[in-house]
Amino acid sequence: MPIDVEKLLSYRIAPVRQRLSRQDAAFYALSVGMGQDPEDPRQLDYVDFTREMAVLPSMALVLAHPGFWLGDPNSGVDATQVVHGEQALTLHQALPVDTELVSETMIDSLVDKGPGQGALLYTRKTLREAESGTLIVSTLNTTFIRGGGGFGGSDAARKVSPKPPEGDPSFVIDLPTRPEQALYYRLNGDHNPLHADPQVAIKAGFPRPILHGLCTLGMVCHGLLRTLCDYRAARLSEMSLRFASPVYPGETLRCEIWQDGSFRASVVERDVLVISHGKATVAPAER
Repeated sequence: MPIDVEKLLSYRIAPVRQRLSRQDAAFYALSVGMGQDPEDPRQLDYVDFTREMAVLPSMALVLAHPGFWLGDPNSGVDATQVVHGEQALTLHQALPVDTELVSETMIDSLVDKGPGQGALLYTRKTLREAESGTLIVSTLNTTFIRGGGGFGGSDAARKVSPKPPEGDPSFVIDLPTRPEQALYYRLNGDHNPLHADPQVAIKAGFPRPILHGLCTLGMVCHGLLRTLCDYRAARLSEMSLRFASPVYPGETLRCEIWQDGSFRASVVERDVLVISHGKATVAPAER
């Protein structure tokens, strides 16, 4: 059914404050699969909160998270029809640990794909140091609302995704997911029952709960750090991608990465593309 545009566009998303502790950073990294090789000290830098920690750049997407606000009936949206479409983030500063952060999330634009079709909802989030106001991260999120079109809005897409890469990838790595991974990941703040409740998943058209799209993104971010950044988080400044298909917990994610920062990912067991139009901006290694 079409969304209630008046309700949606008037919905206020409250600012959120969160102190980024070392334990939070370690939990997030573990929830996207880091630390599975306990003998790799480069991964330990992200999961061992007793040492000088690095923070996985993709954690910016869950910090000071407003939660699944589209699940509120006052949003004017049928929550079972909400699917993450695209995600982009820009890191203006390295994520600081032991620091209080504040986020502001706002609706950027809404696209009508037509009666019986979907709608595209674009939201922006900024993440700043609470005390100084320094901008740390800005993000752009695209949500696809299935069957939400037909409300008479503009049908112009907000942005153009990068072209798919050409030629063979420079790196191919396989990253396993765990059967219970979505249950861990939702503790980062996204409590959408689609990722936990089998009955909700079936109602939404899936055979079982699916992995959060941002969890898949976090795993791909790990792949980018491993192949292009030598696990140096500060070298990754931008990342954008399109969610092509869901991942089911327990499946294996195959990341194909090109030297120019292009990437995509698929599920090995089903040979299904799950991440497309990926592009990362990586600073050269220091000499």
